[in-house]
Amino acid sequence: MTRFLIALLFPLALSGQVRTLTLRELLGMALAQSPEVALARLEEDKANDDITLARDPFHPKLSVGSGLAKNFGFPMSIEGSAPSIVQARVGASIYDKPQSYRVQAARERRKISSLDTQTKRDEVTHRAATLYLDALRLRQGIRVLQSQIENLNRVEAAVKARVEEGRDLAVEWKRASLRLLQTKQRLRSFETEAHNAEVSMAALLGLGVNDLVRPKDEDLIIPTMHLDSEELAIEAALAASNDLKRLETGLVAKSWEVKAGKAAGLPKIDLVAQYGLFAKFNNYEDYFRNFQRHNGIVGVSIQLPILTGSASKAMASQANVEMARLRLQTSSARNRISSEVRRAWQDVERAMTSSDLARLELDLQREEVSRVLALVGEGRATARQLEEMRYLENEKWLTLFDARFSLERARLELLRQTGTLVAQLRP
Repeated sequence: MTRFLIALLFPLALSGQVRTLTLRELLGMALAQSPEVALARLEEDKANDDITLARDPFHPKLSVGSGLAKNFGFPMSIEGSAPSIVQARVGASIYDKPQSYRVQAARERRKISSLDTQTKRDEVTHRAATLYLDALRLRQGIRVLQSQIENLNRVEAAVKARVEEGRDLAVEWKRASLRLLQTKQRLRSFETEAHNAEVSMAALLGLGVNDLVRPKDEDLIIPTMHLDSEELAIEAALAASNDLKRLETGLVAKSWEVKAGKAAGLPKIDLVAQYGLFAKFNNYEDYFRNFQRHNGIVGVSIQLPILTGSASKAMASQANVEMARLRLQTSSARNRISSEVRRAWQDVERAMTSSDLARLELDLQREEVSRVLALVGEGRATARQLEEMRYLENEKWLTLFDARFSLERARLELLRQTGTLVAQLRP
């Protein structure tokens, strides 16, 4: 019985789960559970910890212990402190300019990590939406091809009958069979590509290796840009670009590192405080005029660096070199973004024209099918001619699906370039 249950359940485990989602449901799950977004958030948490580490010297630290010891003769010190039953120490930096600059640099690096998380969210959103559109296009195409195969089966049967009756050449039957096989091969290709896209969407969500995410059959339209011109789109992209913000924030962080290197010669002031509970058996009364059990000191330690070495200057010099590199990268990024947005804008316009053309061609072909259907009713056209017209209509449908996909993908790219992708498609 156990073997029977295992044999029954094992294929089900391998088959995985198929989830049918809308685009907004997919994007909501992608942003919530994508491993890539989760890793970016972990890096952001690490950047927050780096700030805490940089600020640590300015936080007071209290340590309590004991320097209990039995001395012979003069009460000598243990690690700089006189023997005591209980001792406590407090220390904290009050003024340390280089470390203050390092704290500022760590804060800027945290901003960079936050920008990296936003960039990863945009990337995951764009990839998920593209996969969804592709899978939706393929699933629509599969239905059209299945209908087309039914039509071609009828055409092949009709041609075969005509050949057997001697009213048509054998080559026509071969031609009909070839078209049928080509369409079946095309259907298998569509099914394979659709399966791959659905596997990729499941992987993007962090699901199991055998799970699939299937698009819901919906009339999907990607929002268009609310901008009147290509130049306005470029301005919006430059203002919203996380790449530019990251480079600019990196410049600020490096400027703080330069200041930290140059401030190495400034004085440092630390708070120092210590308490000790002394015991009489340490012979303090034999060597000091007055004995007091409770003893303490509070003050500041001032350090003025005289010779700081070459490390701080080298660090400042390296930071200056990095700033020069970041300035060059910023200029290059602005040019690249402008070029990519201009290309994306043109792709949208070109795809809109192609989509309108495909729609018009489909409408004309559907009218042609209606015309031939009327001729069949009048006995002036054959069923084979009608099936041929329907075959051409299905081809126009496939062309329209491709044109729509190209248009929606171009719109996605333009939204990504202008930094409004997540906002426009937010679940």
